Amino acid sequence: MRISGFTIIKNAIINDYPIVEAILSILPVVDEMVVLLGDSEDETKQLIENINDPKIKIFHSVWDASLRSGGSVLAVETNKAFQLIDPKSTWAFYIQADEVVHEQYLPAIKLACELYASDKSVDGLLFNYLHFYGTYDYLGDSRKWYNKEVRIIRNDQLISSYKDAQGFRKKEQKLHVKLIDAFVYHYGWVKSPEQMMKKRKEVGRFWVDDEGVKNFDKLPDVFNFDEYDSIASFEGTHPRVMLDRIKQKNWHISLNLHEKKFRLKDYFLYQFEKITGIRLFDFKNYKLIK
Repeated sequence: MRISGFTIIKNAIINDYPIVEAILSILPVVDEMVVLLGDSEDETKQLIENINDPKIKIFHSVWDASLRSGGSVLAVETNKAFQLIDPKSTWAFYIQADEVVHEQYLPAIKLACELYASDKSVDGLLFNYLHFYGTYDYLGDSRKWYNKEVRIIRNDQLISSYKDAQGFRKKEQKLHVKLIDAFVYHYGWVKSPEQMMKKRKEVGRFWVDDEGVKNFDKLPDVFNFDEYDSIASFEGTHPRVMLDRIKQKNWHISLNLHEKKFRLKDYFLYQFEKITGIRLFDFKNYKLIK
């Protein structure tokens, strides 16, 4: 049983992605790590090369600037990276540039890969998610944050990235997956207000047409982190690979944990989930195998 890791990255420094931490977080459980570098305008290539691990295999790609609508270029690049993994691998572990896996979950991940390796009814493995917001101390805890997603897929070329690369499909059909006892920590919304807006303008271009790009250019230079519906305090520990980055944080944001900004329906759905652990009427881009 072999596991290949794969990821895509472009302008990691400009957008302050924790891509090095993302890669390092899954290196212990993968046999190779495919990194597909986009045509960056910064020193992303050197950043990845400086990891200096023999498991890492670097490839290069030019992103198609015409594939902007709906983030489709991200799926195209993800599929390119997936096609580069070792054909002998059983599983492919996809990690995005702002996602990190805590080391406490690595044994469970490896065990699940071994357990379902020969069970072809399992197309992939489903992870729980934590979405950090503003700083490393806050979590987005409302229904607008997806709470689960597939990050390990079987090495089957009938499987491909879906829409903006959040999940996967097999011949346009939802994957049959097993939920495992592991979390992905998503840090995409943890940046200084200035850096967050800079990233929003840069990355947002992959979701909009020319008119939308003009609207992004009109945005202010500072992101307003008060634009949340509900947040919670994070009481756990961060992945070891994130600790140096966390020490370097040079901004302060204070958010109101008690303020809830919901419509009535969303408030009741939120409260129901907090009491029961059940998320009603939620879109799932997978079929869960019990």
